[in-house]
Amino acid sequence: MKIAVVFYSMYGHMHAMAEAALEGAVTVPGTEGGLYRFPETLDPKVLEMLGATEVQKKLSSIPEVTLDVIKDADGIIFGIPTRFGNMPGQARAFFDTTGQLWAQGALIGKVGSVMSSSSTQHGGQESTILTSIVTLMHHGMVIVGLPYSFQGQMTIDEISGSSPYGASTITGGKGERMPSENELSAARFQGEYVAEIAKKLST
Repeated sequence: MKIAVVFYSMYGHMHAMAEAALEGAVTVPGTEGGLYRFPETLDPKVLEMLGATEVQKKLSSIPEVTLDVIKDADGIIFGIPTRFGNMPGQARAFFDTTGQLWAQGALIGKVGSVMSSSSTQHGGQESTILTSIVTLMHHGMVIVGLPYSFQGQMTIDEISGSSPYGASTITGGKGERMPSENELSAARFQGEYVAEIAKKLST
């Protein structure tokens, strides 16, 4: 059974969450996992202006997602950061290339799940996950979120992302805050849960 974790990360926050989700997924016996990037659409000069060049260099060793990757996976976890309450253009551009998979019904019955991030507590994590799910449902995917059996989303001891819709992290206005251990635990839990559901559906 294959689980693909596909993410976009400008400053490294979603990369950390994606790695955690993959860690959780491969704890399920018989699970193979792979980490993939949404292709970058911004000009290198723009990335430099945004202070993202060094992070992008580090992420360049991670393969870009292809249609075959998501077609071959039994479950896919998408790490989609927030841009004005919605997905970034890099993710949208890739999803807009999946028409042939839709026409073939290639993703019907596969598990789909979404994680997110935003700079502030109420900066669009939930709306980004919910609007991203719309695309997955058009593909006929079985949507899996983050159930309340993950008790970490009940915490009031710290500022923390995550909701029943999916794991998430808060990055800070300048991207200075990396995912907390509670947020990483949410991503691991979601990865394991997705793999468990995908395993049940594939047997």
